[in-house]
Amino acid sequence: MFSSLVIDHWLPSPASAFSDDDAVVVVDPEAPENRSVSILRIGDGATVVSLSPERADQLGVSDGERLAADEVLERIDAAGIALNDLDHLFYLPVEEHANVTAPEPQANTRRLTAEDADAFAALVAAAPEDELDEAFVELDHWLVFGTFVDGTLAAAASMYPWRGTRLADLGVITLPEFRGRGLARATVLAMAADALERGYEPQYRCQLDNAPSVALALASGFRRFGEWIVVDD
Repeated sequence: MFSSLVIDHWLPSPASAFSDDDAVVVVDPEAPENRSVSILRIGDGATVVSLSPERADQLGVSDGERLAADEVLERIDAAGIALNDLDHLFYLPVEEHANVTAPEPQANTRRLTAEDADAFAALVAAAPEDELDEAFVELDHWLVFGTFVDGTLAAAASMYPWRGTRLADLGVITLPEFRGRGLARATVLAMAADALERGYEPQYRCQLDNAPSVALALASGFRRFGEWIVVDD
């Protein structure tokens, strides 16, 4: 269902044979401190627990070890390791790629450059601060797209290569007065098409309780790959 870029990044080969009650441990010597504990609950399969060597020692587990998913969580809790809130992790199924790349973007949806700094600054000034922080849309990101309405930048989205991979993590925001018009969807799809043409896989993350963001992901053709949680740093 999902591309090899997604599968190869997230899933060790044994994970596909595990049931949804199982967890497989992956010890990553290059895991940074803020990813020293990472748990992926695959939508219809196993749980993958990625740990730094230090965290693996702390939890008493080894690379490739298989154990019950509940036991992993119990060990993490007993060790006093705090975790962040769960995120949905969405990707475009391979069969959706053609639907994303085929249509031309709307005339008022295009890639943004440094010449759009004033329009982008106006959007930042008008957007709710908490939503802007969560969206993490920046004009200097790897790819940035926007949709204009009567000369006003009404929606913007940006993405950047994620953790040295060819997964491109995206964020999007629409000004409140322009919502409900499909502008965010048009912006995300235009940007996703550009990323796919460059050989990158768009990645859409959002918190479980962010219903509007989940709805946008689904409306844009993304499907849930799993739920992801990391250590609270």
